[in-house]
This record gives sequence, C-alpha cells and structure tokens, in this order.
Amino acid sequence: MPDQQQDQAPDPVEPQGRDFTEEGRKLFAGYCDFIWAAAKIDGLPPMGPPEIAFAGRSNVGKSSLLNALSNRKALARTSHTPGRTQQLNFFALGAESPNERMRLIDMPGYGYAAASKAKISSWTELMRGYLRGRATLKRVYVLVDGRHGLKDVDIEMFKLLDSCAVSYQVILTKLDEVKKADRDARVAETLAGLAKQTAAFPEVIFTSSQTGEGVPELRAGVVRLLAQMGL
Repeated sequence: MPDQQQDQAPDPVEPQGRDFTEEGRKLFAGYCDFIWAAAKIDGLPPMGPPEIAFAGRSNVGKSSLLNALSNRKALARTSHTPGRTQQLNFFALGAESPNERMRLIDMPGYGYAAASKAKISSWTELMRGYLRGRATLKRVYVLVDGRHGLKDVDIEMFKLLDSCAVSYQVILTKLDEVKKADRDARVAETLAGLAKQTAAFPEVIFTSSQTGEGVPELRAGVVRLLAQMGL
C-alpha cells in the first residue's frame, strides 16, 4: 500500500535521480548487528553515526518489523509477552561498529498496563533523557497498531516527542490483519490525528511484517532521510 501524506509542502531538499527503494534494499541487506544496550541514561553509548529509533505500544509488532526491515529472523527478540523490551537496544547498520553508516534503536514499549509504576517511571525517564539529549537522533518511527489506530498513549508519546523537538513519523503495523476496505480510512484517521502535532512528519506508511508490504517504502524513507541531510 503506498504511503500517504497530508497536504503540506514537500521537503526543501529532495535529492533527484536516485532509486531510494533499491538503495534501501541494499543498505538493509548488508551488515546489521546488536552492539549496545542501555537501561539507564548514563549507560548510553558515545554518540557517533546518525540514529533512527523505533517506538510503540507494547505488542505493536516492533521487534517483528525490525526483523523484517533487516531481513533477519532474530535481530530483535520477539515475544508474546508485552513489555519485554526494557532498555534501549542499539544495532549497527551498514558496517561493523565504529564504522557503521547508521544505528537502529529499539526503544522500550509503552502503555503496558501490567508494569509496575516504578518500572514505567524508569522507562519514561530513560526515553525522555535519550530523546532530549541525543544530537545524532534523526527520526523516531512511532509504530501504531493498524487494527486499532491511534490510542491515548500514542498521543502522549507524540506530545513527548513534540516537547523534545524530535522529528517522528507514524508507521502503521499489521496491515495483513486489516480489511482492504478499511485501510485507506485508517491511514486518513491517523493523518488527521497528526495534523496538530508540531514535530510529526506528514506521511504514514502501512506495513506488514508477515507479508513484507510497506517494508520497501520504509527502507526507502530511511535512505531518503539520510540523503536529505547529506549523510
């Protein structure tokens, strides 16, 4: 399903004559491996290459999408238990660290009701500290369950990202579990929900980790982002 946009002006710097879909395929088909985990803000790795992070509600399919994105079955650990990711996990992409082209960051899932208040507070502090103090963070991809659309906890995450002035884009997941007749409406609803968010990128991509739909578009979007920044 093609990505859809709000009626806003295009980015001022759009490299011409490049096949971002093919560049994205090659980038994510190359080296990609785990390099670091941080459970506390003082445990973050030194800043280096550009970073893109993936956030979302618990059980939104974040690990499955990371695996599909990188063409690997177990890059990120998948689990049927919500709240399994409890730290910031860093992955080198493109080459072994410290020569990687960029880093992928798997953030703790939010909105897990069964987690203790202390644990939720710890995760929130970690995410807030990372978002506010990471100059190399270029975009956060916020995953939203395409079966259900935006929830209050997603809006709270948007507000946090807006307050940290961090660019973010919504990626809808589980496309294969949504009726074809309902897909366009779900994208439109999501775009409407993003209209007033100051740091939101005005484009939504609908993906399926099971069928691979939308994954090439997401890879292409990552490479386009790097190109627009001259990276």
